[in-house]
Amino acid sequence: MGQAIGQTLSFGVGVALSPMPIILVVLMLSTPKGRVTGLAFLSGWIIGLAVVGTTVLLLASAEDASEAGAPATWVSAVKIGLGILLLLLAVKEWRERPRSDAEPELPGWMTTVDKFSPAKSAGTAVLFGAIKPKNLILIIGAATAIAQTGASTASQAVALAVFVVVASAGVAVPLAIYFFTGDRATMILSGLRDWMTRENATIIAVICLIIGVKLIGDAIAALSA
Repeated sequence: MGQAIGQTLSFGVGVALSPMPIILVVLMLSTPKGRVTGLAFLSGWIIGLAVVGTTVLLLASAEDASEAGAPATWVSAVKIGLGILLLLLAVKEWRERPRSDAEPELPGWMTTVDKFSPAKSAGTAVLFGAIKPKNLILIIGAATAIAQTGASTASQAVALAVFVVVASAGVAVPLAIYFFTGDRATMILSGLRDWMTRENATIIAVICLIIGVKLIGDAIAALSA
């Protein structure tokens, strides 16, 4: 079980550090319905990660991702492909980052969060958490990494649950600040929103670079063994 859990941690952190969803939660919490829509967003985020992660894990396990405890050859090939995609995404985000004299702007639709229903909040969370390219790649990477260990079904389920918890920490933090810091919440969340908005592209580029290199390195090591 320990090996399966260890395989997921970097992927979970990569999903957790998703600036736009965190910014979106902060914006929701500044609206009159913030408590309800914020919690709905977190619920949708968790459900999306769990459903997609479970689906990929079942598919990978069915295809014999583990060969005597080592990753199957096709798993290493998938890792190389995912790693390349992440490196390309890193380059794209780095090139599109705002220059030092440019003020980053949020998408226009994000100004309408005060009109979000709980259902729309949850649906938006599924989109950002489990369908957007960066996170989808990381979920696939995490699930295949769990499957390649050849651990028992129960151990794999626990590892996936740990991944979902870690991956949900980013959007859970603003809610924790909102509910537990009282009058200081507005100031703290405002600072978090401004920093995330300014550094959005850089954060994504760095995450994609680090995990992309890790995936490719792990795959090459497994193929060379």
